[in-house]
Amino acid sequence: MKDMLSLCVFSCKTGENMEKISLKADYVVKELFVHEKVRKQFLSDILGIPIEEIKSVHMVNPFLRRLFRLQKQGIMDIALVLNDDTKIDVEMQVHMQKHWIRRDLYYLARMYTDDLMLGENYGKLRRCISISLLDFKLFPDKREYHSIYRLRDETGRELTDLWEVHIIELGKTLTGNTVDDWIRLFNARSQEELDMIAIRNESMREAVEAVKELGLFRTLRWIYDDYWKAKRDRWAEDEYVREEGIAIGLKRGKAEDILHLLENMGEREALQESLVKRIESQKDEETLKRWLLSAAKAESLGQFMEQEGLGEQDEA
Repeated sequence: MKDMLSLCVFSCKTGENMEKISLKADYVVKELFVHEKVRKQFLSDILGIPIEEIKSVHMVNPFLRRLFRLQKQGIMDIALVLNDDTKIDVEMQVHMQKHWIRRDLYYLARMYTDDLMLGENYGKLRRCISISLLDFKLFPDKREYHSIYRLRDETGRELTDLWEVHIIELGKTLTGNTVDDWIRLFNARSQEELDMIAIRNESMREAVEAVKELGLFRTLRWIYDDYWKAKRDRWAEDEYVREEGIAIGLKRGKAEDILHLLENMGEREALQESLVKRIESQKDEETLKRWLLSAAKAESLGQFMEQEGLGEQDEA
């Protein structure tokens, strides 16, 4: 299932109403990157390119060309082209995927070969960069949140700069470099946090203002609601698992989906650690299936807990 909306939200106050939109939802990131100045500053900070050298950053068609009928369709979150024809794929992923690295390389390889037609010279192939923004720890044992990979030999000598992979883990400790404020931006949950980013880093003001515009744009709130309603309806109608003897990995994935649904109800603080542990430790497939469907239909965390008998007295 494509990116599920993150529980982290930012809030913008309009009168007495509080609008909430996730900055980690793929469609919201796309709206943010509509602003060319934001695209330029983001790539300058992530890739270490002086901003004056970035003349243009164009958003292009995110669909990767299929060469034959049964080939897997590739759809990038955000496809960009720099002024020097470098192609860039920006992916926002909030839900852990077992084969994320292979998926990332698949997209990179498809992006690299996408422009080459029959009979054309290999010199037409362009430099390709993938940037993954992950709201989970892909490398739990690695302290650094920004990992950069290129093709090098065993001595460190570079073969080529045509392929470059950037992986940014949003949940790790900040280290004091130019990428920190982008992570703060994607993790922001309040107007005050946004204002602090703009005050501390003048180059981030354009991005912060763009975020504020998204928060105050009521139509986007409707899109947000429709997006989640469609996902809830799909899960509620789907049996999700049709065979017995499901692997442990799939059970864990179902538990994570239940927690994502509950967290996105806007009651993160009420989601007690004991309930989280109970859901994560549940082994019975039928119980997990029932909880998933119940979470998809519930209007609130309290309703889910009452319906499934998961209140405090049940825990006791």
